[in-house]
Order: sequence, then structure tokens, then C-alpha cells
Amino acid sequence: MMSRLFLVSAVVLGLVLPLPAWAQEVATTVDEIVVTARRTDAPVWEVTRGDSTLILVGAISGVPRDVEWRPEALEAATRRSQRILFPQEGRASVTDVLRLIWRIRTIATLPRGTTTADYLSPDVQARLDVEMADQKNDSWRTNSLMILSMDLMSDHAGYERGRTRNATDVIKKVAREARIPLRPVGTVRGDEIVDSLITAPPATYATCVERALAAAEVGPEGAAMRIADWRARRVPAVMAQPLEQALGLCWPWGDPEIAPLLRRQWAEAVQTALGEPGVTMAVAQLRVLAEPDGVLDTLAAQGYEIEGPEWKAAVAEAAAP
Repeated sequence: MMSRLFLVSAVVLGLVLPLPAWAQEVATTVDEIVVTARRTDAPVWEVTRGDSTLILVGAISGVPRDVEWRPEALEAATRRSQRILFPQEGRASVTDVLRLIWRIRTIATLPRGTTTADYLSPDVQARLDVEMADQKNDSWRTNSLMILSMDLMSDHAGYERGRTRNATDVIKKVAREARIPLRPVGTVRGDEIVDSLITAPPATYATCVERALAAAEVGPEGAAMRIADWRARRVPAVMAQPLEQALGLCWPWGDPEIAPLLRRQWAEAVQTALGEPGVTMAVAQLRVLAEPDGVLDTLAAQGYEIEGPEWKAAVAEAAAP
């Protein structure tokens, strides 16, 4: 990309001189990093502005360690980047933790005297009754909708929460070993997290439960297909998977207070990175990049040339009259 820009500039100016050695070296280094990053199974995009190149890596959570994918190329590209951006980190104090423990019942259960039927539509409740028919008891009916949705995804939809190896984990490990500057795109204070968990009305997570239920109805096969689509860089297919949609609507991405903050921090961090010389690698949840009005849509609307896999589902052409 850089070498092509230098060449175009030379032609426009009527010069037929070779590029300076430093320019050739920078261009070659950037191209090598981008090419190397694209050899991995994860979807990767390249955005360039002047002497700034941003490599966006679309990560998904819940990739089991026994799933074979090619992180080696991602590791190599990480070692040659000037800086790494990674997702937000939470900063909680002892007071925040104690407050969370003290209010854990508020988070884990519905208000006294209510059940899931008080917050879900009759149709969704009926489907939920069928899905949960094999449970030993009916205690799930009084679980908070957030906890219920998490159980549906992990116990019924095949979402892995334990031993996983995601792109974020790979990049962080290599960056620390290579002493490459790591920079979170932002932070979320512990008191904000606790407040969002204990003050959100139960109905806030009704849509989350509905999507988690849809993922549960598909079963573990859907979770496996989500990972296969990700490895094949079929981004619209990943985004259409019920499990991915559920993860995008459940806490924290479905939280009305936390989610806008997370998305705003990513948007600001991307713009900052495009103003810094050299190569910045940013690893973000795929939904943050590829969702409607997400990072990629915003960059495209601003006129940036984006190289990488298609992230939007093809729109069917209207039939000719």
C-alpha cells in the first residue's frame, strides 16, 4: 500500500527517480506485516492514512483450545508492529468487589415473587419451557435474565467459557514477550460496572434471553459453525449466527450504559491510531468492527480505503419489472 502511494506521487510530479532507501524500507516493512497478518485464519483489515497503517483483527470469543487455527502468522505480525491496541480493561477497587458480593443476589435472581414469565412474551416463555424441560427443577424460572441467558449459551448452545485461545490472548502474550507497547482502547470503572449490573431493570435483558434461546435451539452445531465461518473469514455469516447475535445483545454489549461507552472508546482509539506513524495492530471483537455503523462502516463512510474481507451481507438486487 505504501509503495503504491509513493509510486503514484512520483508519477504525478513527473519524476522517474527511484524511491529513497528509507521509503522503500518503510513500505516493505508495512507490506510484509500486512501480508503476514492475512495468513492467519482471523479476518484482518488494513486501513492506511499517509504514513499510518492500522491493522484491524476481528476476534471472537469462545474458541476452544482444541480448535485448529493458524495463530503463528498473527504472532509474527504482532512482533513487527509498533504498538498494539486491545479491548477495554475494567478497573475495580476492593470497595467495588465487596459491593458486588453484597448485592450478588440482586444480580443472580429476579425480584421476589416474579418469574421469567413476568418479563418474557408468552411465545418466548413457551419455547423456553421446551428448552429447559430436562432441568432437574424449576429454579431457572427465578434466575435473573442475564444469568439465564449465560446458562443457555454455555449449557445449551455450546459456547465455551473455560479453556479457550482467542486472537486477543495470542496477541497480548506475544506483545508482552516482545516488549511491544500494549494500550487498551479505554477503561471501564468498577463502580460503573457494578451500577450497570445491580440497577438495570430485569426487562433490560429480555431480548438477550430471546437471542440466547435461539442459539440454544440451534445447539452446539451452531457454535461450531460460528467458529468455522470465522476461520474462513465469512464475516457476514459469523454475524448472522444466533450465538454471535446473542453475545452482542447480552451484557456488556447489550447494556444501555456500558455498551455505548465501549463502542465510543473504540471509535476514538481508531482515529487516534490513524494519526500515528508506523503500524498499529488493533484486536477487537468482530461485532465491534463489522456491526452496522460499527468501526468499519464508519471508516468507509469517512472515505478510507479498507482492504480485507467483506463485512456486510450482500444486498439482493431488486427484481427488474
